[in-house]
Amino acid sequence: MSHAYYQLPNGRVASIDGDCEFPALSNALTEPNGLIAIGGDLSSARLLKAYRLGIFPWFSEGDPIMWWSPNPRMVLFPDELKISSSLKKTLKKQAFEIRFNSSFRAVITACSQAKRQGQAGTWLSTQMINTYCALFESGHAICAEAWLDNVLVGGCYGVNIGNMFYGESMFHHVSDASKVAFVALVAHLQHRGIAMIDCQMKTPLLSSFGGREIPSAIFMQKLATLIEFEHDHR
Repeated sequence: MSHAYYQLPNGRVASIDGDCEFPALSNALTEPNGLIAIGGDLSSARLLKAYRLGIFPWFSEGDPIMWWSPNPRMVLFPDELKISSSLKKTLKKQAFEIRFNSSFRAVITACSQAKRQGQAGTWLSTQMINTYCALFESGHAICAEAWLDNVLVGGCYGVNIGNMFYGESMFHHVSDASKVAFVALVAHLQHRGIAMIDCQMKTPLLSSFGGREIPSAIFMQKLATLIEFEHDHR
């Protein structure tokens, strides 16, 4: 099926409503921030297909679904993880109990409620939360949780396909809780063969952990190999 297009002020972007497939990623490289398509649905099948193609959804509640594949791409290679001296002190105290995959819905719900600088709302609508929970039930999503006195105080989650992991979001109610959970998650993923973590967009926090930008073409080459190792990392 050929694509219809949305006309934007600085160009046009493909519509993927109905049965339309995602357009070629080359179309994204000329769009600001890598916007590749608008529309479609949030089914597990559509979401997994997007991740396998190096595409992810990001949009505000009430807006149409927007799909992105930025160039360059922010990634973290697990063996390049950096831990600051202050965080090392926190880790040494072992104040938090780390759990994996015991409260996935609670983690993603807390992520949806977290206040973020420069964002008035959240992209994690109830529909999105339900979709990611379905991916978790099928073995394609993982979360790490930081607990303090048996209360969930921080965590992070993402999607895994083969030896590839796609980081999505994190939250904290106690200082450093999400960072401790993230460090634990990276170790957990590395132990299970994950070779690259997609961080999507550059942020100061991800840069401090050792994340770096690579060209989209290199990202896609690595992704194509890593997603072939299909197995459950939980």
